[in-house]
Amino acid sequence: MKFKYTILYVASVPRSLNFYEAAFGLTRAMLHEDGDYGELSTGDTKLAFSSRALMQTLGINPTAPNPERPTFEVAFETSDVPAAVAAAREAGAIVTQEPKTERWGQTTAYVSDPDGYLVEICSPITPQT
Repeated sequence: MKFKYTILYVASVPRSLNFYEAAFGLTRAMLHEDGDYGELSTGDTKLAFSSRALMQTLGINPTAPNPERPTFEVAFETSDVPAAVAAAREAGAIVTQEPKTERWGQTTAYVSDPDGYLVEICSPITPQT
């Protein structure tokens, strides 16, 4: 079994692709010609987007995320969390937690994407000895 992709159900796939490219420097792998499905290159596992409208035609009725009560997060690791937060903010992210150093030594910050999904921006975790 191979973990292939995670799909976020969004209002507008092109808007989401544009946001993640601008905010996090990701590269577009593809956008289907109808605009209802797209993927970003993130290594072996893709971050994908499907329109909620498309999913409804398949009999699946996803709801929009609630940024005040997230049920999961997408995380991106970087060596410069403050700069990454600034880039995400410039691209239209809503910062929900400014960068801070956690008790385990990792720097973390949180933003919401245009659809309300929670995104963590974090530094690598230094193994404790």
